[in-house]
Amino acid sequence: MNSLAFLLEYINKPRSTGALLPSSQKLAERMTEAIDFQTADFIIEYGPGTGVFTEKLIKKRRVGTRILLIEQNKVFSRLLKDKYGHVKDLVIVNGSAENTSYYMKKYGFKRADYILSGLPFASIPSGAADLILSETASILGSEGKFITFQYTLLKKGLFERYFSDLHISREYMNLPPAYILACTNGERNESFGSKRISG
Repeated sequence: MNSLAFLLEYINKPRSTGALLPSSQKLAERMTEAIDFQTADFIIEYGPGTGVFTEKLIKKRRVGTRILLIEQNKVFSRLLKDKYGHVKDLVIVNGSAENTSYYMKKYGFKRADYILSGLPFASIPSGAADLILSETASILGSEGKFITFQYTLLKKGLFERYFSDLHISREYMNLPPAYILACTNGERNESFGSKRISG
């Protein structure tokens, strides 16, 4: 059902949906590897779609960790509310990542330790992409981490404008294969080297 919904949305809105199929479980696992679930109190997810990454976040988080999902697509937003509307400490918003600070304030999120993104930045208009990343970098400050995946490195320079350290890896067990970018603005640490690529 999720795959069918994703395909229909891609046909209707290819630029904003970004892919023919939902992300693979392997990609979801790799995306959430960069999160320290023992210390994370607040996690935000941009563009959760049908909830492939969301499912991992819910299963891996510790009790009390709050999750904010921001999904602009109305169809996906309804699917998420049907599937996860009952989950404790989970907020689902039908809106834009450009307004993340507003949603955080509205729902009592004191900060964001991690922001996970499924947004297709290669097809987002440059003005909107800049607004989203500017908002993201401001929210995360020097302590938080931004984790996204992209099918190409076409927008690598865009992420470098807002984050000083990028750790880039690749997940081949996804259709199509995807680059995973873990971005920080804090001091470099062993988990997140500067702009290195691994397989």
